[in-house]
Amino acid sequence: METKNTKTELVVIGGSAGSLQVILEMLKNLKNEISFPILLVVHRKASSTNVLQTLLQQFVTMEVIEIDDKTEIQNNKLYVVPADYHLLFENKKMMSLDFSEKMNYSRPSIDVTFKSAAEVYGETLVGVLLSGANADGVEGLGFIKKNKGKVWIQEPETAEVDYMPRHAVEEVDYDLIIKPNNLADYINQL
Repeated sequence: METKNTKTELVVIGGSAGSLQVILEMLKNLKNEISFPILLVVHRKASSTNVLQTLLQQFVTMEVIEIDDKTEIQNNKLYVVPADYHLLFENKKMMSLDFSEKMNYSRPSIDVTFKSAAEVYGETLVGVLLSGANADGVEGLGFIKKNKGKVWIQEPETAEVDYMPRHAVEEVDYDLIIKPNNLADYINQL
């Protein structure tokens, strides 16, 4: 575990099947003011409307924003990657959407976003991988670690669908194994 305390500039949370409950639990216990943005990459159907944004907003005081192409990144906001788009970081101020082929059968792909965030944010990034039914996000976590970011993985035993976190624990050098009820505490301490 790192002893040097690097300022966190972004927390990216990836999840699939079974991750929504963990995200809602986290939001209920998040501090009202945090000094960085949080970005959610959640697998959902391409036809899905932005009902997720509305749902999440009920649990948190910070503004929840579904990302458009060329969305500016601001602290103390919760960003949601829209269905059927990959999310890329142009720099620490700007995000863009991409409609290229699916990765790991997914668009948005957690791997694509994790890798892009790692390239831009390096050691100031925290990547969190939650419950899910495929390996999307595992390779991206490895890339975050290689770029000196922090890697947090949901404890597989607590995941509704443990495939994603189990593979991550087996394949990636992680900093923290989190339980759904302590994710907010760890984020609040950043």
